[in-house]
Amino acid sequence: MADQSSEMTLEAIRSVPLFSSLDDQAATELRRLLTTSQTRAGTRLFRKGDSGDALYLIESGRVRIIIKDEDGHEVTLAELAQGDFFGEMALIDGRKRSADAHVFEDARFSVLSRDDFLSFVHSSPDIALKMLAALTDRLRRTDELLRGRVSRNANEEDRARSTVADRAADRIAAFGGSWTFIALSSVMIIVWILLNSYILLTGFDPVPYQLLGLVLAVIAGVQAPIIMMSQNRQSEKDRLRADLDFQVNLKNELSLTEVLRRLDVLDSERLPRLFEEQNSLIREGGSQRSQLPSG
Repeated sequence: MADQSSEMTLEAIRSVPLFSSLDDQAATELRRLLTTSQTRAGTRLFRKGDSGDALYLIESGRVRIIIKDEDGHEVTLAELAQGDFFGEMALIDGRKRSADAHVFEDARFSVLSRDDFLSFVHSSPDIALKMLAALTDRLRRTDELLRGRVSRNANEEDRARSTVADRAADRIAAFGGSWTFIALSSVMIIVWILLNSYILLTGFDPVPYQLLGLVLAVIAGVQAPIIMMSQNRQSEKDRLRADLDFQVNLKNELSLTEVLRRLDVLDSERLPRLFEEQNSLIREGGSQRSQLPSG
């Protein structure tokens, strides 16, 4: 059975992204269109394929949004409680539901039908433009945030961006700074000296081994800029890692902001009720004490 809702706060209405731009007057007009529905635990609120004809705001109770996988097993997409909402996109497109909504704890909903929403929008084109602007702004922020996967491996990202020359510089620099390079250089120098001093009758590079010095100088001259190139790439990799960390932190900040917003909605709805219940208990306790016979 449905009746007119009188408990839903304006903050709870504006927690729906579609209505976030509404001022107090417009939100109050919209609240008048809400109806209250009581649903018992174990009820399927709607099934996949049903017409999307209403938005539900949860005043109390719990709801599971469920789909079935390829094997026919039920998979819970979300568990919603007081202050949450679902079905807001159905107000705009009216398409069929894409999942089941299962009430697993006695629930009370504020329901906005699509017909009432459309009449509300038709009554004021300015309100429709504000709601569309709010949705567009939210979609833009989401698109910028999720354009790429935020939690990425910096090594994989750097490997995807590097060219053949970059990878060659890294390998040469890694080899030039290894014990293998030192050992091979030592062996080459020793063999060079032995060939030119003891084995060959007339060496191609007699003492003082000027050709050896030239070869080593060329190797060092070529190796130095390659090592600098690799160091520059390491700096770029560090900057990439810092950018990825910033994006992850930004996404976490936005998620925390959304959580805090939901908590604010819960506080605005539940705290007055808790204070009222506490005051009533205090009054009842005081009246019971006054009724006790004095000793």
